[in-house]
Amino acid sequence: MMKKRKLSLAYQILIGLILGITVGAIFYGNPAVETFLKPIGDIFIRLIKMIVVPIVISTLIIGVAGTGDMKKLGKLGGKTLIYFEVVTTIAILVGLLAANIAKPGEGVDMSKLAKGDIQQYMETTEEVSHHSFADTFVNIVPNNIVDSLARGDMLAIIFFAVLFGLGVAAIGEKGKPVLAFFQGTADAMFYVTNQIMKFAPFGVFALIGVTVSKFGVESLIPLGKLLICVYVTMMFFIVVVLGAIAKICGTSVFHLVKILKDELLLAYSTASSETVLPKIMEKMEKFGCPKDVVSFVIPTGYSFNLDGSTLYQSLAAIFIAQMYGIDLSITDQLTLVFVLMLTSKGIAGVPGVSFVVLLATLGSVGIPVEGLAFIAGIDRILDMARTVVNVIGNSLAVVVMSKWEGRFDSIKAEEYLTSIKKVA
Repeated sequence: MMKKRKLSLAYQILIGLILGITVGAIFYGNPAVETFLKPIGDIFIRLIKMIVVPIVISTLIIGVAGTGDMKKLGKLGGKTLIYFEVVTTIAILVGLLAANIAKPGEGVDMSKLAKGDIQQYMETTEEVSHHSFADTFVNIVPNNIVDSLARGDMLAIIFFAVLFGLGVAAIGEKGKPVLAFFQGTADAMFYVTNQIMKFAPFGVFALIGVTVSKFGVESLIPLGKLLICVYVTMMFFIVVVLGAIAKICGTSVFHLVKILKDELLLAYSTASSETVLPKIMEKMEKFGCPKDVVSFVIPTGYSFNLDGSTLYQSLAAIFIAQMYGIDLSITDQLTLVFVLMLTSKGIAGVPGVSFVVLLATLGSVGIPVEGLAFIAGIDRILDMARTVVNVIGNSLAVVVMSKWEGRFDSIKAEEYLTSIKKVA
């Protein structure tokens, strides 16, 4: 008797994605779609957000306590931030280059475009308008760790977990029960993650169904050139830029894509990096990266290494300038690069960060911020692409840091890749 083969999570998510697009297209403009499907999508996102903080704090404390060396950890932190700054700057430049070559904003008839609501982003921008790059580092130190945990303030959580982990390592034998508690917490939360992932296809179906029913396929046509430009540029960045970095490190970006295929499809469908953070941490450790490097680099990267977001921000800024017929000089574009380098880090962790960064940046080079309202309607579709780049970029960063530290386990990585091929 033949054994039935169970559909992999990737195929289940893909089916949910296709069904969601179909339902959204059929019932375009029908408010009932949002009424019935939005709660399902919201529950899934809440389930993911529920587990992110316990996993990050427990794995980071375990990893740091295992290292137990402040100097070693400081060295890793310094290298990580340098790498993040270099790669995100390259992403900004790639976005500028693509916009200048493709010129997606030229010839766009603004009278045919629907304006989206960007008021919530305007309010957030006003709140952080005086938030400098230095303020980001000041705010890393929490006033109240319980409050930071409740708000999901990742940078403050990382800071506390690192110090706490070093404290556990310093007290030796007395710290073993504490370490055992956090190890048990991490194991339990990874189990919970695997159970939540079974709900992923339903979450994807609901989220994409609501999105498609709201904007409809016809809303993509006037901004089709921008959409194609963003997706092609994102693909170029993954294959060429991240591919080159991976090759220098002795690995392949396609190996990462193969390992993370389920997570990439989920991240794309939900347009949320948070949905895959726990599974990425788990898989990168299996791929040969040390626990302490994984638990430090990935959560930090969620605030400082948003390659897809920074690429999009520079491309979108030039698109809006072209749409208004504004010719930006080389000096203006270099100013844009410099401002984006600061603002993209200065307000890390702010909700709707890509729009907020753009709102905080456009005025510095004389681009009307109102232009963002024209692309707000399709931002979800663009966000799906940049989320995938963010996930691949952060996963590769862990490999780079592990190699840079001379602690990458090549044998373990090869064995894991072989096991994935056998399953496939």
